[in-house]
Amino acid sequence: MSFFSFRQKIYPLIALFAGAVVLVFGLIGAKTVIASYFLLGVLCWYLIFGYYKQVLRILPAAVFFGGIFAAIAYAASHDPQSALAMANRFGALFLAAVPGMATAPVRMTRALSQVHTPRSVTLGMLIAMSFVPMLKVEIKRVREAMKTRGAGSILNPKILYRAFLVPLVMRLVNISDTLALSVETRGFALGKAPYSIYKRESIVLSDILFTLGILGGAIAAVIV
Repeated sequence: MSFFSFRQKIYPLIALFAGAVVLVFGLIGAKTVIASYFLLGVLCWYLIFGYYKQVLRILPAAVFFGGIFAAIAYAASHDPQSALAMANRFGALFLAAVPGMATAPVRMTRALSQVHTPRSVTLGMLIAMSFVPMLKVEIKRVREAMKTRGAGSILNPKILYRAFLVPLVMRLVNISDTLALSVETRGFALGKAPYSIYKRESIVLSDILFTLGILGGAIAAVIV
């Protein structure tokens, strides 16, 4: 493995750290224009390191919700700074999620195991990261089943409960059982049971550069 690689995804724990830095500094300085520049710089930094798909997936939602809540904040207070703060908060929230979105659950599990994280934390992280994509798929399947049966609109409370929420909850319960069995068959167990790591995660130069860029931007935003 090359020590310098922009094609390799960022080291999982560094991805978590970067997301936390973006979220904290974005929220702390939300009322300032400097925070907007910081978030814009983070967005460009993500693109440099190859997070194209994740940015394209999350940017429309960030603009939509950030714009709506910024407009509501301005309408309520008639203060441009309040609108800016709301937009920055949503920008920080969505941008903080980008590195995690690009990290495969198995890579996160390996990285946590390498630093001897308690198995309960590692297992919880693995299940949580695997469950979110499944939730999206199951919501889509339930919606398609509703259309096939001609159940009507989910805006109707009765239809929402009977035709959408009940089937979705039942599906999620079954999936949780399947995930638990899958985890057990792969040797994940709580306690001090011995385990091995088939493929180790390593930090490369691009990880260091990525971290320095995020930290440098955050420090510059605070100093300025």
